[in-house]
Amino acid sequence: MIVVGVEGTAHTFGVGVVDSVGWRILSDVRSTYTPAVGSGILPRDAAQFMGENAGETIRKALVDANVGWSDVDAVAFSQGPGLGPCLRTAATSARALALYHKKPLVGVNHCIAHIEVGRVLAGFKKPLVLYVSGGNSQVIEFNGGRYRVFGETQDIGVGNMLDKFGREVGIQHPAGPKIEVLARDGGKYLPLPYVVKGTDLSFSGILTAALKYHKEGERLEDVCFSLQETAFAMLCEVTERALAHLNAKEVLLTGGVGYNKRLAEMVSLVASEHGAKFANAGKYNGDNGAMIAVVGALMRRAGLETPIDESQVYPNQRTDDVEIVW
Repeated sequence: MIVVGVEGTAHTFGVGVVDSVGWRILSDVRSTYTPAVGSGILPRDAAQFMGENAGETIRKALVDANVGWSDVDAVAFSQGPGLGPCLRTAATSARALALYHKKPLVGVNHCIAHIEVGRVLAGFKKPLVLYVSGGNSQVIEFNGGRYRVFGETQDIGVGNMLDKFGREVGIQHPAGPKIEVLARDGGKYLPLPYVVKGTDLSFSGILTAALKYHKEGERLEDVCFSLQETAFAMLCEVTERALAHLNAKEVLLTGGVGYNKRLAEMVSLVASEHGAKFANAGKYNGDNGAMIAVVGALMRRAGLETPIDESQVYPNQRTDDVEIVW
């Protein structure tokens, strides 16, 4: 089964083409909106960028995959959660493709797509998932027909925390990769609030304290180093607590912050100390259309389809809102 996936939840309009036979990712094309220095993602501007780049991104994805619309079995799209204007732009594109080419339409939960692309590519059955992105920071495991949230942030996602810090100190969005580079040249640890409440976390206090250090003249490299070490240690603590409690045998790191090599190193050590296998979604950690196509294929295999009149978007949809029937 060949599925075209359309992603559009925040800054990236992505289109991927996946063949479910052997789970071959035939193409993965991304057009990414970059806000001005000192600015975060402006939903209206991001949606306008997506609309302007949708046609070429879709065309290139099919060319790269070397498939025509006669080969495609379904069109999947990110139905939620995300920024409303961006979700609506992606959904409109997917509806138009499905209607024009007479293909089934499948609405996909963006968070579950992050999990499933990593799980499928790693060959995992039932991993404990650390899902870390701009808007989400959750420890998750599948149970009773849903992906259950074992613990999560109580305020902002770790990715948003890093981006907010970057915006205040003059680092262009996305700040995470640049903070990672700066942290490698840091070595002085500056104490920061460490807020773990059972299996839940909070990142707003770390952000405030880190910005205070920067204003007081501490080296940016040392502040970045301390910011990463503290936030990532918190994530590892809640992951390890869930790992021990659930006796999980597989640990999956996914989401945009999963690109960070230091975080991957720390989580892999936690997994190894408990005798669990570790996998990272790799280049599919960030937002992309291929992950939407993977879940679209899984849903179509299970006989699921989203009627056009039920294809509205859900900006606040949670990971555990969706029943998993595949």
